[in-house]
Amino acid sequence: MKSKYLSRRAFGLHLALVVWVTICIAAAWWQVGAAILGNSLSYLYAVEWPAFAVLGVFGWYALLNMEKVTEHQETVRKEYEEKMRAEAQLARRVEEEEDPALAAYNDHLAEIASRPKKRLWGH
Repeated sequence: MKSKYLSRRAFGLHLALVVWVTICIAAAWWQVGAAILGNSLSYLYAVEWPAFAVLGVFGWYALLNMEKVTEHQETVRKEYEEKMRAEAQLARRVEEEEDPALAAYNDHLAEIASRPKKRLWGH
């Protein structure tokens, strides 16, 4: 079994993490320099960029450790889809057997609902 840390997807995540952390460290260093030169707002940014780097590490970890779909979950999903398919087929059969007067009334209601609404307030 291939390790989750050595898959193609994992290597892409590793690369993205390295790029992200590098950018965050560079931005923090830049903001420290700006803060030293007198920009007091840069002190906040100098703290914010390392926090973004830490969030990137959390995201990397979460993406690597996402739970796989179990066989039981896949079976339940297929059963649910089959149930929905059967209900849709039943609904189609009921529509085909629909009373013409009821169908005309439903069409009339759909046409009324599709008309633009009149604005009766706030002329």
